[in-house]
Amino acid sequence: MKNSSSYTGIAYLFLAPALILMGIFTFWPVGYNAYLAFNDYSIADGAATWNNFEHFKYIYKEELFHNALKNSLIFLLIVPVIQICALLLAKLVNNKLPGMTFFRAAFYIPVITAISIAGVVWVNVYKYDGILTWFLQALHLIPQGSEGQVDWLGNPAIALFGVMLFTFWRGIGWFMVLYLAGLQAIPKEVEEAAILDGANAFQRFWKITVPMVKPTILLCSLMSTIAAMKILQEVVVLTKGQADTYTALFYVYDQAFRNYNFGRAAAAGLVVTFFCMILAAIQFRFFGEKK
Repeated sequence: MKNSSSYTGIAYLFLAPALILMGIFTFWPVGYNAYLAFNDYSIADGAATWNNFEHFKYIYKEELFHNALKNSLIFLLIVPVIQICALLLAKLVNNKLPGMTFFRAAFYIPVITAISIAGVVWVNVYKYDGILTWFLQALHLIPQGSEGQVDWLGNPAIALFGVMLFTFWRGIGWFMVLYLAGLQAIPKEVEEAAILDGANAFQRFWKITVPMVKPTILLCSLMSTIAAMKILQEVVVLTKGQADTYTALFYVYDQAFRNYNFGRAAAAGLVVTFFCMILAAIQFRFFGEKK
C-alpha cells in the first residue's frame, strides 16, 4: 500500500508542470471568458459591470450572428471529406513503392506553408482568368472565353466552398501524417493472416484497417471539427468575410477587436464552444471505445 501511494505521488509530481500550464493557458482563459460573457467590460479602465444574460439575448436575436453560425456549421461538411481522403491517402503512401517518400513530403508542404503566402497563391488561382478557370475550361466543364469566367471568391453561392477547398488543401497533409502513424502501428501479422484467409483489399481495409485506426479517426475528427468551427485565418486571407463567408469566429473577432465589445464576443465564443462540445460528444459516441 505504501509503495502504491508513493508511486501515485510521483505520478502527480510529473503531471504537475503540465497541469499548471493547462491551468494558466487553458482553464483560466475559458473561465475568464465565461465571466466576461455576463459583463460589460470597459477597455479604458478595465471595469466589468454585471449585465446578466443581455449579451446572449442580443446575439440570439441578431441575424448577423445567425448567418455566421450557419456558415460555420456548413463548413463542417469538410470534416468527413478531409478525413476520408486523408485516410485513403495515408493508406496509399504507406505502400513500399518507389517515390512514396517524395509524395509524403509533397502532400505535407501545404501544412508548413505560411497561410499568408498560400492565400496569395490561391487568390490568384481563384481569379476570373486564374488556374481554376483555365483548368475547368480545358475540361469543357464551363464555357470557353470570358463567358465562362467565374468570380469564385465573390459569388456568395460558391465562395464558402472555395474557402473549404483551400482548407482541404492545407489540412490533408497533416491528417495524412497522423493516419500514417496509425497505420504503421498495425501489426503486419494481422493483415498477413487476413490475406491467407482469402480477404480481398476492401475487406482488409474495412474489417482490419478501419477498426484498428479508430482511435486515430476519433482524434483527427475532433481536431478537424474544432478547426472548422473556429475557421478564421482562411476566410481573412481569401475573402475577408465577404460574399457570405462570414463565420462565427469572425463575428467573435469583429466584436472584440473592431467593436471592442468584449462581453458580446465572449458570449458568442461560449456559444461556439457549446456547439463544439455537442459535436465532440457525438464523435465520442460513434468512434469512442465501447465498454
